[in-house]
Amino acid sequence: MSQNLNVKTVKGRALPLTGDDIDTDRIIPARYLKCVTFDELGQYAFYDERFREDGTKKNHPFNDPRYKGASILIVNKNFGCGSSREHAPQSLMRFGINGIIGESFAEIFADNCTTLGIPVVVAQKSDIGNLMSVVKDDPACEVRIDLESKEVCYGDFSIPVHQQESSRRVLVEGTWDSMAVLKSAAAETKQLANRLPYLKGFQEDA
Repeated sequence: MSQNLNVKTVKGRALPLTGDDIDTDRIIPARYLKCVTFDELGQYAFYDERFREDGTKKNHPFNDPRYKGASILIVNKNFGCGSSREHAPQSLMRFGINGIIGESFAEIFADNCTTLGIPVVVAQKSDIGNLMSVVKDDPACEVRIDLESKEVCYGDFSIPVHQQESSRRVLVEGTWDSMAVLKSAAAETKQLANRLPYLKGFQEDA
């Protein structure tokens, strides 16, 4: 593949979001699932928790100017539970989130993040608490997720993290984007198709 899709490390400033069992309906309200594309979903992430009915802002970490431009989300337990809507990780990605660290995640949500190239790693509750405290005290603190060493580093701290090995592997190897993998093997796919009697005359799209 010509494009480098390997995700070995993700680093940036972080945004702490406290609370257990934050479900996908809170991440992206159901009325925004009718979009034709995912392009504009970022502005609707946590919309009902960020804005009042008159459009004025509420006090919410995603509205906090201290965390503007943050690319790593820190969460607590069972994040992304509820429905399996792909729009939830899409909205976070388009808001600017490139990695998520938490106590635990809903399995389907974590898998959907992997298909977008977003690492979702799990740490102990005490480590998450300390990480959140450090980031709240110093929003400029850089946080680094290292998928090869399986750790998160920030300030003078380093904490062990883990994720499903199959997810870690496809991210590190750069094979998480199935469409990119398929396109990179277009010649082999065409050759195989031409050998199959029921696909004779197979043509690659222009």
